[in-house]
Amino acid sequence: MAYIVFYEKPGCAGNARQKEFLIGEGHTLELRNLLTWPWTREALLEFLDELPVVRWFNGSAPRVKSGAVVPERLDREQALQLLLAEPLLIRRPLMVCAGRHLVGFEPEKVRDWLAHDAAVPAIEGCVASREGDRER
Repeated sequence: MAYIVFYEKPGCAGNARQKEFLIGEGHTLELRNLLTWPWTREALLEFLDELPVVRWFNGSAPRVKSGAVVPERLDREQALQLLLAEPLLIRRPLMVCAGRHLVGFEPEKVRDWLAHDAAVPAIEGCVASREGDRER
């Protein structure tokens, strides 16, 4: 089984279910707070560099949901500066395993990333925010 560094938003129901699944499958998690981690440009780009800018953002973040931040209108540099200033905007979880980085919890990608044979459940995003609670 794998050792995974898991960057989460503490209290996020979606992240809790993602962690529960990974631990239940025998993986060891090192938990890190996505919101308070001392992010640098280089560290974030290790996760985000290969993705389109729109996939860098947490669609459940209040400023994205309200339209105050429109990821489709940002270039890479603008987006990176915004994410460094407001980590709540970063799509989560961010995960690292054996030097490989992953953004989000898409079942197919998680399974392939971990070379996992079992089905991986769809547990993307913060469930609480989808039920009308504001994300903080």
